[in-house]
Amino acid sequence: MKVAALAGGIGAGKFLRGLTRVVPGEDLAVVVNVADDIVVHGLHVSPDPDSVTYWLGDAFDRERGWGRRGETFRANDELASFDDERSWFGLGDLDLGTHLFRTGLLAEGVPLSEITRRIAARFGIGARLLPATDDPIETRIGCTDADGQPLDLHFQEYWVRRGGRDTVVGVRYRGAEAAYPAPGVLEAIGAADVVVLCPSNPVVSIGPILAVPGVRAAVAARRDGAVGVSGIVGGAPVAGMADKLMPAVGIDVSASGVAVSYRDLLAAWLVDDVDAGAITEVEKLGMRCAATDTIMVDDERAEAVARAALELVA
Repeated sequence: MKVAALAGGIGAGKFLRGLTRVVPGEDLAVVVNVADDIVVHGLHVSPDPDSVTYWLGDAFDRERGWGRRGETFRANDELASFDDERSWFGLGDLDLGTHLFRTGLLAEGVPLSEITRRIAARFGIGARLLPATDDPIETRIGCTDADGQPLDLHFQEYWVRRGGRDTVVGVRYRGAEAAYPAPGVLEAIGAADVVVLCPSNPVVSIGPILAVPGVRAAVAARRDGAVGVSGIVGGAPVAGMADKLMPAVGIDVSASGVAVSYRDLLAAWLVDDVDAGAITEVEKLGMRCAATDTIMVDDERAEAVARAALELVA
């Protein structure tokens, strides 16, 4: 079985750990969001590709919830001793090696897709990791601060630097309309027996991928074999800030609300047991729906979630 998964964020990383137990090696292609990418201290940082890489490479820090296991932050702490404002994006010492490698190759003209492949190989990952695009795209958050002043922020500024405290009024994907899918992205979706939308933030993880011209159409063309897993459980995100962003783009903060936004792309939708009452509502959208325990506390539970999702479109 060949599977193409659209992914971004911690929920995707956990789920993919389970999915690789079911679909090993290159039979799994993971299309990863890059609209969170940001330049920090002159270094090109790719938070979602790195998160997926560290999860699949068994290097992720489960206890802290982000970054690499065994990470230290001596360089960032030293920077803070000079100017705390400049240290708002916490780059770990191990993580710096990844960013230095990526930034150097980009300066040499190597595309992001090839760099991502090399980084995945360094971590021994058998699945194919594909950035959604090699072109620069950026999630911008339109919001207002506590004084009512309008702000236009990079997603990382909104979430990391300002702690998600501003009121969101709109989201856009700058540069997406002029971007091209990275090599292999459309081919992976077209050749897949199953397309999976991971339990990722529908606005800032899956949304930017679908905004790259050609990707949404490619997924829609495979709708009969496409399934998604809800990252909204009991009316709230399992992690992150999706509930702050979804209303601004017209998505109800519920498992069924996300299903409505994906109705033209998916034939099936997997929800958590606490949202089993939404099954009938989702089925009225023309989607198969089932419930299971989607809280992936370990790889065994993640594998069970992956199998439940695939069975919905088997």
